[in-house]
Amino acid sequence: MKKAFVLGTASAAAAALLAFGIAAGSTGAARAQDPSGALQVSPNGTIDRTQIENVVRDYLLKNPEIMLEVQDALEAKQKEAQALASQGVIQQNKDEIFNSKFDGVVGNPKGKVTIVEFYDYNCGFCKRAIEDMQALTKTNPELRFVLKEFPILGPDSHKASIVSMAFHKMMPEKYGEFHTALLGGAGRATEAAAIKVALSLGADEKKLREGMKDPSINEAFSRTYDLASKLAISGTPSYVIGNEVVFGALGKDVLAEKIAAAKPTL
Repeated sequence: MKKAFVLGTASAAAAALLAFGIAAGSTGAARAQDPSGALQVSPNGTIDRTQIENVVRDYLLKNPEIMLEVQDALEAKQKEAQALASQGVIQQNKDEIFNSKFDGVVGNPKGKVTIVEFYDYNCGFCKRAIEDMQALTKTNPELRFVLKEFPILGPDSHKASIVSMAFHKMMPEKYGEFHTALLGGAGRATEAAAIKVALSLGADEKKLREGMKDPSINEAFSRTYDLASKLAISGTPSYVIGNEVVFGALGKDVLAEKIAAAKPTL
């Protein structure tokens, strides 16, 4: 992937330098790109396109590290642009992100600092990241940890999340236990596995199954998918902390740093 990018950027860089030399309209500008003096000027004062391309190609081959610098600069620019775009989306959708009635909350429900996790019950990285959530909420009494259902890993995940949403509506006080048991359990999360966890925590099966038919559940999923798209979230776990979107299971130390930095903005 990186190689393809570098090659593509090399072509673009060559084209850009060529365009510069032609647009400058002077042999002096073109020669500035060629301190070796390899460019030959025709009697009418022009330089052959092939000469410029060869000089640019030779220079890039001798200095390939330039393309890595270009790549790093482009990636940094893209990240900055995405961060600015995400800040706008977060500001416009604060209630949907931080205070949706469909989302479970662990830690301190009235905490001053909020972190939102987009997760899937069958995401292996989410399963490992549950320890980060537990450690962070244990050590930070002001942390409000919002869990946003984002089932993207197939029908089993979707069905398990339907059970989860129905259970949360029925027994919100036990949602944290349900979440930990299902996400932290062995094997694949399915509708049957989710119902088994719910019943073990005292849910009435008939009421639970009735709650699973609530059309607002799928409406909530649709809103979450739309929100994730706006935030450029395509995988799990992903987090919203303050005005920043954080992608991937980066560990509790990184999340703790982000949370500390976000405090003044919440």
